[in-house]
Amino acid sequence: MANTVKHLGIVESINGSYLKVRIVQTSACSSCSVKGHCSAAESKEKLIDVYNKDGLDCQVGSQVTISGATSLGMKAVMWAFVFPFVVLLVSLFISMSVTGGDEAVSSLVSLCMLIPYYLILFLYRERFRRTFVFVLESINN
Repeated sequence: MANTVKHLGIVESINGSYLKVRIVQTSACSSCSVKGHCSAAESKEKLIDVYNKDGLDCQVGSQVTISGATSLGMKAVMWAFVFPFVVLLVSLFISMSVTGGDEAVSSLVSLCMLIPYYLILFLYRERFRRTFVFVLESINN
């Protein structure tokens, strides 16, 4: 399974077949031997929603391994950055042609077009939650 990203984490809460797992997300240079002398090394704790598809028996505080498809990262980048940029550019060019080249109004209109975009993303958040999912892989007691 070379197409997966794996993280070690600790179970924070259990709600049926869904778990909240705390992982430590580290930058690529955090494993470097000189990271103490460099300001680029960073790590963050995150809570991830995980689906226990195999029904593995786990408890709060257990150390687990979770996995997710690497393709989900590209989908997330598309929805979060590429599509809004396209909406911004297309609405800017359309509003520039409609307003006769008024840059201030056109830029304001194009920025306001992001409001419906993010509102639509918010309304479809449950669908995204089912699409962007990590799966519980194993339990390390």
